[in-house]
Amino acid sequence: MENFIFFDALQDLENVENNAVARQNVNMNVVDPVNVVDAMTNEQFRKTFRLSKELFEYLQDILRPYLQQGPRRTNINIKTKILVALRFFATGSYQLDIGYNCYWGLSQSSVSRCIRQVVTALNHPNIFTEWVKFPRNLGELNDVRLKFYQKYRVPGVIGCIDCTHVAIFPPRIEDPVHPEHIYVNRKGYHSLNVQLICDTNLKILNVNAIYPGSTNDAFIWSNSQVKATLQRIHAAGHTDYYLLGDSGYPLRAYLLTPVGGDPAPNTPESFYNNIHKRIRSTIERCNGLLKMRFRCCLKHRVLHYAPEYASQIVNACIVLHNLCIEHNIPEPDQNYDDIDLGKINVNANFPICVSLLSRYTTTWQ
Repeated sequence: MENFIFFDALQDLENVENNAVARQNVNMNVVDPVNVVDAMTNEQFRKTFRLSKELFEYLQDILRPYLQQGPRRTNINIKTKILVALRFFATGSYQLDIGYNCYWGLSQSSVSRCIRQVVTALNHPNIFTEWVKFPRNLGELNDVRLKFYQKYRVPGVIGCIDCTHVAIFPPRIEDPVHPEHIYVNRKGYHSLNVQLICDTNLKILNVNAIYPGSTNDAFIWSNSQVKATLQRIHAAGHTDYYLLGDSGYPLRAYLLTPVGGDPAPNTPESFYNNIHKRIRSTIERCNGLLKMRFRCCLKHRVLHYAPEYASQIVNACIVLHNLCIEHNIPEPDQNYDDIDLGKINVNANFPICVSLLSRYTTTWQ
């Protein structure tokens, strides 16, 4: 008799699980991710995807020619592809976690394809060179220089330069082109050493994200196209244009660094170092804003990709960063928690319990 009771209990448990799966499948088909996103407030959308709704529409327009939409009805649409990629850039979460999010219900491979297509599009020369560009003539240099002068009352400054590390997963030890050991930086973790130059508005004018973490900042600069450009400008007699960098860079007429040692207070050297530090903090704030807005670049998130692809992801984030600067998107609050996007919990009868979806789904407790 006990065996029959035990069998009935197992059968009842199996029925409950099957019904939970069926309910989840029905509702996941009912949910329209586009409708759910459209139902967000502007603040919710910005906290979730880092862009305003208006800027997102503009991003769709410029990326559409470079993103393919499959012919089948079940293919992922362009809007969803961009939203999935933006969510990855914003959080640095694993692809499987993003796919399980109850907005999308996508497999890890689908999320991976979405991210790769959007990254490739943002790295297209027509887009990248439009949104990440060092001044190309004296008129543009003068515009940047004037903004620095108006803010700091120091003539000649056209940008601040520094490098920042973006953590990556260790490459293969035996890789003939990218051996693992060259990516270990001085702090002991694997990274890309990314050179950035920004203007007074924190807009990034130039990026070089191809060098491994062990590379010295001065070496990256010595092989920079911007260095060659400034050398030509100074050789032509235009000597009142220069960058500001820290003591890790060599002092040049076009690259000013702090005075070494510890200058005595109230001396010209001390005054120079103080104003130099004040202006150069611009690039430090730029680095911080980039990583706070697109947290896939944070040290503890770690890009689990080959170095070449990780470089492309960094470039994509910088394009988006400059778009945000250009369109005056507010800086993210360092203290706010990301909106709970209702990742499906497969161990709890598949509850879909995010409040934003209440209009479109039924919640089971």
